Formats: sequence, C-alpha cells, structure tokens
Amino acid sequence: MKEYNPKEIEGKWQKHWEEKEVYHCKMDPNKEKFYALVEFPYPSGQGLHVGHPRPYTALDIVARKRRYQGQEVLFPMGFDAFGLPTENYAIKNHIHPALVTKNNVDHFKDQLKALGFSFDWSREVNTTDPDYYKWTQWIFLQMFKKGLAYKSEIPINWCTSCKVGLSNEEVVNGSCERCGSPVVHKVKSQWMLKITAYADRLIDDLEDVDYLDRIKAQQINWIGRSYGAQVDFRVEDSDKKLKIFTTRPDTLFGVSYMVLAPEHPYIEEFKDRIENLEEIQKYREEVSKKSEFERTELSKEKTGVAIKGLYAINPVNQKKIPIWVSDYVLMSYGTGAIMAVPGHDSRDYEFAKKFDLPILSVIKGGDLSKEAYTDIEDGILENSDFLNGLSVKEAKEKMYEWLEKEGIGERHTNYKLRDWVFSRQRYWGEPIPLIYCDDCGWVPVDEKDLPLTLPEVENYEPTDNGESPLAKIDSFVHTTCPKCGKPARRETDTMPQWAGSSWYYLRYTDPHNSEALASKEALDYFTPVDWYNGGMEHTTLHLLYSRFWHKFLYDIGIVPTKEPYMKRTSHGMILGDNGEKMSKSRGNVINPDDIVNEYGADTLRTYEMFIGDFEKSAPWSDNGVKGCRRFLERVWKLQDSIVDGGLRPEMEVLTHQTIKKVSFDYEHLKFNTAIAQLMTYLNEINSLGSISREELKIFLTLLNPVAPHITEELWTLAGFEGYLHDTSWPEYDEAKTVEDSIEIPVQFNGKVRFTVKVPREASKEEVEKVVKAEDAFADQVGDKNVVKEIYVPGRIYNIVLK
Repeated sequence: MKEYNPKEIEGKWQKHWEEKEVYHCKMDPNKEKFYALVEFPYPSGQGLHVGHPRPYTALDIVARKRRYQGQEVLFPMGFDAFGLPTENYAIKNHIHPALVTKNNVDHFKDQLKALGFSFDWSREVNTTDPDYYKWTQWIFLQMFKKGLAYKSEIPINWCTSCKVGLSNEEVVNGSCERCGSPVVHKVKSQWMLKITAYADRLIDDLEDVDYLDRIKAQQINWIGRSYGAQVDFRVEDSDKKLKIFTTRPDTLFGVSYMVLAPEHPYIEEFKDRIENLEEIQKYREEVSKKSEFERTELSKEKTGVAIKGLYAINPVNQKKIPIWVSDYVLMSYGTGAIMAVPGHDSRDYEFAKKFDLPILSVIKGGDLSKEAYTDIEDGILENSDFLNGLSVKEAKEKMYEWLEKEGIGERHTNYKLRDWVFSRQRYWGEPIPLIYCDDCGWVPVDEKDLPLTLPEVENYEPTDNGESPLAKIDSFVHTTCPKCGKPARRETDTMPQWAGSSWYYLRYTDPHNSEALASKEALDYFTPVDWYNGGMEHTTLHLLYSRFWHKFLYDIGIVPTKEPYMKRTSHGMILGDNGEKMSKSRGNVINPDDIVNEYGADTLRTYEMFIGDFEKSAPWSDNGVKGCRRFLERVWKLQDSIVDGGLRPEMEVLTHQTIKKVSFDYEHLKFNTAIAQLMTYLNEINSLGSISREELKIFLTLLNPVAPHITEELWTLAGFEGYLHDTSWPEYDEAKTVEDSIEIPVQFNGKVRFTVKVPREASKEEVEKVVKAEDAFADQVGDKNVVKEIYVPGRIYNIVLK
C-alpha cells in the first residue's frame, strides 16, 4: 500500500484544481446558482490561527456539496486590507502599510490555499486596490449627492492610542475595539453617513431574510426603536422648552425632577442664571473623560449636580421641578434631556434616593420605601388627575390625545442608532473624494477622475493634533474647485475600514469591470447572497453597515434586491487549550501551518468540523487532532480491502441512512454529527473486513467536502472513472433507510433486563414468543407470577411480576 503522505497528496491536488480551474464560476443560465460567502479576513500581520479556518471550512463543505448537486456555485475570497488593523501593525513594526498589506495577503493566500478551500480565486478582491476603491468612493459620492453624507461638529469617541475617531459600534466596554485602549469624548468636525434614515427598514426587512434569531435580535436591539411621545417641559421664567422623549407618557404626573446631559446647550445658554456654574463646569470636565459605556453602565454609582437657579415646569400639573445634570444622560441619544419618574424607574429611584429627591407613586402597587415599582405594564393609574383609575394602556392613549390637543407633545418614534461617524484621521484608508471651496462649499471630485488615490508618503503615523497625516502633504491638499476653478483644499480625512467591506460581495460578481462596480447582468444573476457566514462580533458592525449600503444602492437602481444576504449564520470560536480566546498575549495561539505540516490539511479540516457544535465555542485539543488523523489513516487503508460489486445487502440500510444524514447535516451546520456518522460507517465496513466499489464511491463522495485531498487520491487509486470533483452527489431511498428488524428493550417491573430483535411489523403475540424464548426470561421470572404484559409497538415490551 502506498504510504499516506499528506504533503505529497495535498500539493498534487491543489495544483490540479488550480490548473484545471475547477472552481471558477461561470454565469450558466441552465444551472441553479448558489452564492456562498464568508467574511473576508483582515491581513493585519498576525496571520491565520487555527480558529479562523472554521467558518471557511464550513461553507466550503456546503459549496462542494452544492457543486456535486449540479449547481453553479460562486464561492469567492478577498481581503479587507484598509483600516486600523493593518495601519496599527504597520506603525508598530515600522513597515509601510502598503508593504504590510502585500506581504500579509500573500501569507494569508498561501495559508488558505494550503487548506484546500474551493474559492474562485479568479474573483479575488482587495479593498486597497485602486480599481476596487474607485467604486467605494463612487458609492460615497452618490450618498453625498443624495444628502446622506454630511459634515458635522460632534462629540466623537476618540481612541487615546490609535489617535482616531471611532463609531459607537467600534467601542466595546469603553475601550477601542481594535487596540483595547481607553476611549474618551472629543469634539471634532466629522463626515457622517445618515444610516438613521434607514432605521425602520433595517428592522422591518429582517422579516424577509433567514437569519438566526440571535442575529436578528442583535440588529434590532442596536437600532433600538421605541415608540412614545415627545413632550415639552418649559424652563421657568423663559419661553425655552426642554423637549424630552418618553415611552411612558402615562407617568407624567410622577415626574419629580429632570436631568440634562452634561453637554446640553442650555447649560451655556442659561449660564447667567446658574448659581453654581463653576461646580457644573468642573463636573462636565470629569464626565468628558468617560466613555459612553462607562456613563450608562447600570451598576455604576450615580453622580450628578443640581443646576441651582434653573427649574422646569411639568406641563401636566404646572409644578416646578428641579433640573439636574448627570452623566447617565447622553446628548447623542434622544434629546439630551429626560424626565425622571423615580417611583417607577430603578435608575431614577437610585438617583433620587442618593440626592434626597421626591419619589411619587402614579401606578398602584409596590413599596416605594424599598424600591421602585417597575412591574407596571398592566397597572392602574393613581395620583394622576384625569388618568386616575385607567389601565396603563388606556392612560397612554388618553395622554397622547391630551398632549396633542394642548400642543405640548406628540407621538414619536425614537432610535438608539446614531448616524455613522465616517471620518478617520489616518493615512491608511480610502481618500474621501471631496474638495472644499470657500465660495462653493463642499464639492465632489468629478467621477471621471476617480479613483482619488492615496499619495505615497514616508510618514504615515497619526498626528498629535488629531489631523490626518495627509493634511501635511501640500501637493495633495491644494487643488482647484471642480465647480468654479478657484483654489480649494481636499478633504484629508480617510474612510473607515468598514467602507470597503460594506459592498465587497457585489464586486465578487464582476471583479474586473472598469465601467461599473458590477454589471447589471452579473448582479441580476448572482445576487442576493444565498448563504453568508460570519462572526457574531460583526452583526452590529459589518452586517448593519452593508445592509444600509445595499438598501441605498437598491434605492438608486444599482442592485436588484432590498437585502444583500438571504441567509446569515454564525459560528462559535475555537478557543485555546486553556479555554480562553486565542491571542498572542495569552500565549495560546496555534498556527494552522504547524498542524498542516505535521498532520495534513485534511486532518485540520476534519478536526475543525468535528470539534463540536459549529455554532458554539470549543477548546482546542491536540488529542482531538490526533484522533482525526487516525480516522483518516483508517480511511486510507480502505484501498487494501476493496471488492468488486455494488451495494451489499448487509450495508444497504446503513448506506442510505448515511447519505440521508450527512446530506442533511452538511446543510444544517451539523458537521460534527455528519463526521460521526461517517466514522460509524467506516467502523461497520472494518467489521466486515471489506468494502465494495460502490460503497467506496459513496463513502469517498460523502467525505470529500470535509477531506478533499485524501478522497481525491483514493478515488484515483481505486481506478474510478474521471475525477471525484466531477461526480454527482449520491441519493438515498427513504424506504431503504428503515431497517426490517428492530431491537426491543424488555423491561421487568420498570427495569430493562435484556433486548430482543424482532421484525419491525411484528405483532404483540410474535414479540411475546421471542421474549419468552430467551433464557434470560426464565431467569427474571423465577418463582414470581407474570401479572401483566404490555407491548408498545416498536418501542418496549414491559412485564409486571408479583
């Protein structure tokens, strides 16, 4: 027998697949198409670790299976190479980002190819390629022309280490999502994308797609749509209004104080009336050092300062109430002001208790001396004038009507989602193709002049003053206005790393088109993506952003569908052998190159899928890897036990069961149980001591999506016609998945003592004869009497003794 040498086998078949262009996708109208997509990686310098191939392997299995079933499969790969991950690595290692990108893309491609993924490499894209980002810039310009891109002076999340502005989605637990450094607030002029204009559609259209429930929930919760009322509270002795949003207008009679965000403009506007302005200013400085996460954390100690000399008037009862400033109110959410109802809100209650503020009950129930009464969805109103005695639902409706009649409020829908901060004060990103003219304002670069390419620079480190390194390059900054021809200045901020990744799935359909981001024919044929798999960590970043971009492109007639992805699944991480997330700092990173070199790519692929439930995290195990290698070695030895012939009677039921289970499990991300079934099949073959040619053909085809190299080699060695990758997927006969005989447990007084094998359709009398013919029956009965015998067909035979 030829020795099992993974390196030799894998190299041979990788070369074959590339030379034969086996996995290049064509636009074949005679075939059903299947567009499979995985998130493309950031080639940031770390290389792949063994946790990364898991989602690629999963969809590679599905893609291979679909090809066997005769579908036209688009399964592409590319690289998201602009942005902070690459630039931070470049700065740390003193290598230009462009060189970092080239070297790391080459490294990533070598690793991905070594694992035998069936990507269509002829469609590879790279977000840093000017031919690609020309269209990223083009999409941005269309948004600018439609009023969805605008510039605004806003407080932004500022990473103290990366020296760059971050979107809310890039801040995790008060720290930079990329480097982990503290994030503070800083006021800067930023380009914004009006994603809030699509908030309702981003929620409502989730009804049309097949996403995991937890993915839908994450999208919905991040957008944070809530229904309520906007209500005007008047500032005492002023015609100024404090506008608030509340989902509980029925509790307006329970308002005992108001709270402003520290950034609220009324603090400046009424500074002459504020008696403790110095104290307020000091508090505002302290708050500016905190992230939004720290400010809104429910478990933190409540802080705040009363604004002395300033009061509000409750519009429903004209009572004067104090106004406070506190960090738990954000200027970026709602109106930057809230009404506080401490009797029925836990956070307001804690604040009121700490600062000795009134706590009023307006819904019956609870003990306000101990805690806020918050179980109030079905309560009855009290201490609320014209709302007394009404249910919460009735009171809400009556208050809506009253507010609108009095002209002091109206129904309103609110969102947690903020507009997308789109500027980055860094070098490594797509230049924003806009020019500022003193006479014309912001003017777009002429589309025929796209792409606006990054200038070559020696110093790409961020500046201490918060400006992009591009601002130092006079030859880039100074230009002429495309509209009037006068001297003008280019925008020097660049786009965020999420820009290029928001539409890459469209470019895959037509990656070499120089006239459009993709042709109408390609977009009509391939889109939407049929199945997209990615990490849960991107369901409030890339997924939200790309759905927004797609909907905009749909609105302007570029793409044919409202949604980019029809199915979105997610995977659990592979953890280090210590059960923690893999990272260099924890010392638990495992390089896939080492596993491939020692055990082979097929072993790694098999273990990645066999390690456990695909949607759950699982710790790495070297013993598990060795176990999968032993399984493949047993597969390799099948070539020594091949006999001529078709499906043997003793293997018929198990073969049809295996085809059915493996086919179903591959499509439903149950790869571990599919492989377990193939192991069971192999064990049965080994117990017989031989495998027929037909059984081998079926077994190799079913295993091929998991272990493509060894199965192709065995196919050739067995002398089967053509190549395995050109064959078709085996089919099963449902009738032949059912065994003619079954095992029935025999129970005595509630305990199973033995089993018997009987025909599946056997009657009770037939089963009884078999049971009583067993020697164990007489042993169990002994000197006792059989009181009752119960047979549950196909399930159990129960005997009661006394």
